Amino acid sequence: MLQGTGSNVGKSLLVAGLCRLFARRGLRVVPFKPQNMSNNAAVTADGGEIGRAQALQARAAGMAPSVDMNPVLLKPESETGAQVIVHGRRFGTMRAAEYGSRKKELLPKVVESFERLAAVADLVIVEGAGSPAEVNLRAGDIANMGFAAATEVPVVLAGDIDRGGVIASLVGTRAILDEDDRSRIKGFLINKMRGDVDLFSKGLDVIRAATGWASLGVVPWFPAAHLLPAEDMLDLAGRGTRRAGGLSVAVPMLPRIANFDDLDPLRMEPGVTVDLIQPGRFIPPCDVVLLPGSKSTMADLAALRREGWDIDIRAHHRRGGRVLGLCGGYQMLGRTIADPDGIEGPAGTVEGLGLLAVDTVLSGDKRTVPFAGRHVGTGEAVTGYEIHLGRTNGPDTDRPLVTGPAGPDGAVSADGLVAGSYVHGLFAADGFRRAYLAALGVPGSDLAYEARVEETLDRLADHLATHLDVAALLSIARAR
Repeated sequence: MLQGTGSNVGKSLLVAGLCRLFARRGLRVVPFKPQNMSNNAAVTADGGEIGRAQALQARAAGMAPSVDMNPVLLKPESETGAQVIVHGRRFGTMRAAEYGSRKKELLPKVVESFERLAAVADLVIVEGAGSPAEVNLRAGDIANMGFAAATEVPVVLAGDIDRGGVIASLVGTRAILDEDDRSRIKGFLINKMRGDVDLFSKGLDVIRAATGWASLGVVPWFPAAHLLPAEDMLDLAGRGTRRAGGLSVAVPMLPRIANFDDLDPLRMEPGVTVDLIQPGRFIPPCDVVLLPGSKSTMADLAALRREGWDIDIRAHHRRGGRVLGLCGGYQMLGRTIADPDGIEGPAGTVEGLGLLAVDTVLSGDKRTVPFAGRHVGTGEAVTGYEIHLGRTNGPDTDRPLVTGPAGPDGAVSADGLVAGSYVHGLFAADGFRRAYLAALGVPGSDLAYEARVEETLDRLADHLATHLDVAALLSIARAR
């Protein structure tokens, strides 16, 4: 089990790289994360939800994503509450205090998933969440040491040297843990080292002397990390692109943005600039405004209006600019959003941006399905997934954006400038992406997005093989 000294130390990426590394050595490897918190979800073949990081890790391991790989997924809907997904299905919406009191009943479900995976795998690589040093959350814990204790899985602790204070974070974690949890840690590694690795040799000596743990290596900064899908909103910082000329795409950063890896293929296109519009900024002149997915559409629509972005978007449209909405963004573009059962908050109806002649009604029947179909305008193949509450209907749905085995999806305005769809992952399809950009005057590039992801996973595995004590890691795993 790989735990970290804090959030965003690179655990997800390390696990993905190790999955690819050991899979290439002929092992049947399975990733596992007991509890994840992310609004960036993936859909499994049977229509379940898991964290997108676990889907990437499964891909790295050459395995089909399974709900057992992430049995508990928390999807924040507010500052204090989240939708709880258990074994891929909506379990309910809980405030933090309620969830804390109910975690114990979820531990058997987590262990059940782990044991199913362990029974068919040569190696299970488990990713912790946050940090085990959050001892105030230790009672009932299912994400870190609580899980490790329940399954007797050995732990390796990762520290992030890029943020500073890595010696204190590792030594301090040992100091604050009780003896039982401390004994579960068999070694440590340092991640995100910039510069000469040898310059930290004395630091390793200090950590070894203070903890008694084995050093498993120092992993240098991996510059290609941005080519892999991001799971955490923290990873979005710096993921915009700035290029002279070409197509400009403005993306308002909504508070509860979801499934933002929809942006990744566009970011990689050499003829495209993706501008992530942070709160406090207006939407500048651009070619396309892209409204991304949202975990809480009505709350994010209210936030969009507080920023004045609704005024910017309408002005953009009046100037002949294009607007594209995906999932929650699609719902916002319509005339109304109704929540008669109070699923996202107080029951009621709010006005949308009115750029599409459609209306949305939220309901409790969540749709989570893979999608394979074609773009109506060009006939290009598209694949992806749907993950949303509610249904959208209206005159503009007579002009769907895409169509698949279950029928048409999305809507296009009468003037052709505004479009929306529930399908995530559209731009990962190279043919569709090139056709979409060509229609906006941008020559298609030779970017093969899925191949780029595969190549980057291989490079990551090579990187870890060079800088980690792989034999020692396997020895620790066999000790269970």
